Amino acid sequence: MSESNQPAREKVYIETSVVSYLCARPSRDLIVAANQEMTHEWWETRRQRYDLFVSEFVHAEIADGDPDAARKRQETVAGIAVLAASDAALDLALEISRQAGLPASVADDVAHIAVATAHGMDYVLTWNCAHIANPHWQTRIARVIRGAGYLMPVMCTPQAMLEGE
Repeated sequence: MSESNQPAREKVYIETSVVSYLCARPSRDLIVAANQEMTHEWWETRRQRYDLFVSEFVHAEIADGDPDAARKRQETVAGIAVLAASDAALDLALEISRQAGLPASVADDVAHIAVATAHGMDYVLTWNCAHIANPHWQTRIARVIRGAGYLMPVMCTPQAMLEGE
């Protein structure tokens, strides 16, 4: 099969928490250390199967903090396509915030979801299970996204993407 006849690769939006886990010193917390290890495994063995994307929001978030750590995070995402915070994405973020009944404090997380959705991502890869990969919130968010005419990406952790292939 020639390149032009091959099916399109799935698109993965890499959220800030994944970049942070990739670049952080190994944690002494056993659960965090295990999550870091799974993140490294996915990055080393599976990322080549997908087209990867980050957003302007990821770039802004990874630039914060210790300059050396920020530089390492920035080097990790260098060369990954950057999705713009388009008007459609910003409008969708506002609709999600208004209609899904989420607290105002999660506006940054909603922005990640909206950008990934507006740009047609298949997955949002995240360790933010409190707000992004939260199954209770996903139901409400999905309803808003469908109402706006979009398909919601699958929001999952690197661990979930390692399993069941």
